[in-house]
Amino acid sequence: MADMEIQNGASLTVRASQVAIFVNEGQVADVFGPGTHKLTTQTLPVLTYLKNWDKLFESPFKSDIYFFSTRQQIDQKWGTPQPITIRDKDFGAVRLRAFGNYSFRVADPKLFHTEISGTRDVYSVADVDGQLRGLVLQNISMAIASSGIPFLDLAANQQVFAQALSTQLAPEFAKIGLQLDGMTVQNLSLPEDLQKILDQKIGMGMVGNDMGKFMQYQTAQAIPKFAEGAGGGGGIAGDAMGLGAGVALGQVLAQNLQAGLQGNAAAPAAVGMKPEEVMATLEKLGELKTKGILTQEEFDSKKAELLKKLV
Repeated sequence: MADMEIQNGASLTVRASQVAIFVNEGQVADVFGPGTHKLTTQTLPVLTYLKNWDKLFESPFKSDIYFFSTRQQIDQKWGTPQPITIRDKDFGAVRLRAFGNYSFRVADPKLFHTEISGTRDVYSVADVDGQLRGLVLQNISMAIASSGIPFLDLAANQQVFAQALSTQLAPEFAKIGLQLDGMTVQNLSLPEDLQKILDQKIGMGMVGNDMGKFMQYQTAQAIPKFAEGAGGGGGIAGDAMGLGAGVALGQVLAQNLQAGLQGNAAAPAAVGMKPEEVMATLEKLGELKTKGILTQEEFDSKKAELLKKLV
């Protein structure tokens, strides 16, 4: 090149993981892949046609040449700034959060030049990052809906969710000349308030036919807490309150323990308990697995029962 003019017979070098395109007066002409190319009318057929060269040209010419990187652009982040609402066949409307990463590459440089980069001298990955993340967020709900997989199964198998999202996104990337090479989901969760409700529903499903075992555990856990509460009242009044509470609690504990020993899964422990007492009981379920009272297999077996009870 001399004075930014390209000579007839000049050599064009395109490195590995690159593509070069010639643009003449706003029109994309010839495309060159990796290697060394001698520029002649034979190697520049489209440009030759645009320039109306009916014979071998001898004079130099000018043309815009753009080099595009075709290597994978890895570890591109995506995430939901705010919870998004999806329709789930088990829970109805659910708000969830998710984040992960993806990788892509330029697959059609002519299309990408025409639709995205245009005449800019430099167009970096950062310039297209916001657009691509927007595409991911826009297609999350559609990906979940098209997969037909319940939220709980998606959360347990994030690879399935990633595949559904990748299938939904691939055509959208292709529209702007890009190829989606990989998609990962690193986390899929509910907002904290909904997660607490889900935990309680899971606890109800976990009880099932093990109510007797659960009530025995509840009785053992309640005794030391009652002792602490009764001893902290202070003075005669506190002792009297503790004694009165102890009588009432003792009756409840006796009923619970009896129900547990008899293996009754449904009746005395739950019948007659106030809603707040039931909720307090459910909060203890999270400790069952930690304490070893419920195994992982028992936890999993209750999942199907839980889903049937949800409205």
